[in-house]
Amino acid sequence: MTVESTAARKPRRSAGTRKSPSTKPELVQLLTPEGKRVKNAEYDKYVADITAEELRGLYRDMVLTRRFDAEATSLQRQGELGLWASLLGQEAAQIGSGRALRDDDYVFPTYREHGVAWCRGVDPTNLLGMFRGVNNGGWDPNGNNFHLYTIVIGSQTLHATGYAMGIAKDGADSAVIAYFGDGASSQGDVAESFTFSAVYNAPVVFFCQNNQWAISEPTERQTRVPLYQRAQGFGFPGVRVDGNDVLASLAVTKWALERARAGEGPTLVEAYTYRMGAHTTSDDPSKYRADEEREAWEAKDPILRLRRYLEASNHADEGFFAELETESEALGRRVREAVRAMPDPDRFAMFEHAYADGHALVDEERAGFAAYQASFADGEGA
Repeated sequence: MTVESTAARKPRRSAGTRKSPSTKPELVQLLTPEGKRVKNAEYDKYVADITAEELRGLYRDMVLTRRFDAEATSLQRQGELGLWASLLGQEAAQIGSGRALRDDDYVFPTYREHGVAWCRGVDPTNLLGMFRGVNNGGWDPNGNNFHLYTIVIGSQTLHATGYAMGIAKDGADSAVIAYFGDGASSQGDVAESFTFSAVYNAPVVFFCQNNQWAISEPTERQTRVPLYQRAQGFGFPGVRVDGNDVLASLAVTKWALERARAGEGPTLVEAYTYRMGAHTTSDDPSKYRADEEREAWEAKDPILRLRRYLEASNHADEGFFAELETESEALGRRVREAVRAMPDPDRFAMFEHAYADGHALVDEERAGFAAYQASFADGEGA
């Protein structure tokens, strides 16, 4: 029998259909998709003293982050941004973990951590300036203890590990958190950071947002085991948390950060969530993902989950939700107006800081670019 005929006899999966694992990994959950509070002997204590006001604050964070994200997506579709990486569906993982941080902790994000940036006090319009091409980040990383966005996949985990090793040597009791996705977990940089952080007992939390799709590659093409179990091979603990549960994300991250500050070394947190939208605005997920899968996860929406809990617990009334809706619309208008008012960047800024002490080749390129720009004024350019 030929190879071709053997392959032809195998049943084919339809586009977007995925195999389900035979066993379901343990998942830390404090709020069910229906908004019901469930007990957890190990992690309840990390949210035991949370107030109604703080719960409303978490809800507000998620709603405003989603509104900002939706506005950014619209702006890109209208040609105002070059690209946008949406966080739609991942609000609970980001807000929960972001609110677990202390001011003196340091964050190393990728390029989708808009909710964490919000928690660290970074102006949302600065994020959009980078995607519009008018700045290189727009904020001082040391002003918010929030590093600039990292586009190179996975490299920030090494930066975070090195920084964590440094503060440990300095005797600081703060911690470091590095964010990355399930796709980045296959990068060599991530494995190297796991090795160094374990060997040197670095106070770093690796926070993997497993949104189950590395662009068009599903998680089962990345790993044969749940991602959090990879930590075992490097000698430190890993835990999987319901990434659509803001309370569980908050509790687990607090626990991991406390371990780091106490000198107990790194932790891998896998926030099991879902990317409801596209990988970026240059992507069309309908080409590789089944609608049924997306619809099933929409029923687990992190914002709706917390709202149900707030309403059932009488922690928020309709007045609160109405006021938040008004605030959300105001944020959208502010973001849109700010983006459209951004000045064009200095065309020669790209030649600055290429080398610390300057370079003859950069000087030559700058001069050539200046001549090219001048040719337009002279009517010679095309």
